[in-house]
Amino acid sequence: MTRSHIAAVDSGEQRSSREALTALLNRQREAFEADPYPSAEQRIEDITRLKDALIKHEKMLAEAMNSDFGCRARDESLLGDVLPSVMGARYAAGKVRKWMKPERRHVSPLHQPAKARVVYQPLGVVGIVVPWNYPVYLAMGPLIAALAAGNRAMIKVSEFAPETGKAVRQVLDECFDEDKVAVIEGDAEVAQAFTALPFDHLLFTGSTAVGRLVMKAAAEHLTPVTLELGGKSPTIIDDEIPMDMAVERFLWGKDINAGQTCVATDYILCPESRVDELLASARKLQKRLYPDEMSNPDFASIINERQFERLSGWLDEVRNTDARVEPLGGSDLRPDPEKRRFPLTAVVNPPADTKVAQEEIFGPLLPIITYRDLEDAASIIRRGTRPLALYVMSLNKDVQEFFIRNTHAGGMCINDSVMQVAQDDLPFGGVGASGIGHYHAREGFLTFSHAKSVFERGKLSFANLVFPPYGRWSHKLVRKLYMR
Repeated sequence: MTRSHIAAVDSGEQRSSREALTALLNRQREAFEADPYPSAEQRIEDITRLKDALIKHEKMLAEAMNSDFGCRARDESLLGDVLPSVMGARYAAGKVRKWMKPERRHVSPLHQPAKARVVYQPLGVVGIVVPWNYPVYLAMGPLIAALAAGNRAMIKVSEFAPETGKAVRQVLDECFDEDKVAVIEGDAEVAQAFTALPFDHLLFTGSTAVGRLVMKAAAEHLTPVTLELGGKSPTIIDDEIPMDMAVERFLWGKDINAGQTCVATDYILCPESRVDELLASARKLQKRLYPDEMSNPDFASIINERQFERLSGWLDEVRNTDARVEPLGGSDLRPDPEKRRFPLTAVVNPPADTKVAQEEIFGPLLPIITYRDLEDAASIIRRGTRPLALYVMSLNKDVQEFFIRNTHAGGMCINDSVMQVAQDDLPFGGVGASGIGHYHAREGFLTFSHAKSVFERGKLSFANLVFPPYGRWSHKLVRKLYMR
């Protein structure tokens, strides 16, 4: 069994890489055409085999992620990558039969007697582009949905998490022949060639800027896309919630993976009168969760020098303004370039033209923006692009409902954060600049399926009543149906 380890080394190999990718796609498509509607038993077997392999290789996967990041706690990798993959697989395996059942639909009186139904048909070959921040979960989640829908898949793993890419390949090699699931390694040139392939569906997880390029490449073949992007996801703290409760509910979600999480809190909206209370509570909890933060093995490193330098530059920029800058783990903490350790740092009211105020942070910087009232908070959110997540810290039902109705976001948590992603029966996806389409839950099955309409007649048909030549009878029939 020849496995796919495609990698572009120089420009002279780029063409051969494109050819190899195309040949692999053709092999998967031929295999799909030979088995275009896998049974429920086959799909359940595939998903269960994958689940068992993830459990078997959890240690290897966690060690690979630790190697790629330089420091990533095993428990954090299990909680953030392996466990939700296993839970998602278990849930999908239990629901596949139900999801596959054709749905009966209404037939209007004009077309009786007849039957109408929707049959959910696999699309074919799905392309999956995996980012570096959750390199196991963001490969397995889409793959599980694609397999549940009866598809085959090609997975481009991130070149910025190479050890995890190799581990993911080992797990999938153990589970599947490459004409069902193939893993592709390689650099940006390979990724570019990958997204230009004529897949039956392409799912990309990454930045909004790259998502635009992916969508443009997919448009060449009219390949439908699901884009899981990001944006500036706010957490709103109201006037009344106990501050320690509010901080406990969002801070770990910001800390996990050192903030390198697409649904992490990007900035806080806080009443001006409560900022000092917020900072005091956050300092207290941060020191309890991560004592000696800069050497604590539970606090992840920044993935690479490029990301570390970006965050350092953004921090230097706000230090040169009137914004209040405060490391929450201790006032003397500074970023460590050698170990790529970056302390969680609050920035109160950064100027609107700074990077931390404009761009998705994707790291342990935490802007705090003050607001006057609920309308002001909602207006601040609406001035930006629509975020992937929105979090409301309030025990007041009216406040909760206000933000549900008056803001847009891919998903929400009330009095919690990031946990919406881990709910097996909730769809996950963005809106506007934070993404297109959904997966997880039944929505993942639907994303990777074609809803084929089927209209069926038997021996009896009255359709000829409206055939030409038209006259009094057809006119009366139409008028009667108008008035129903």
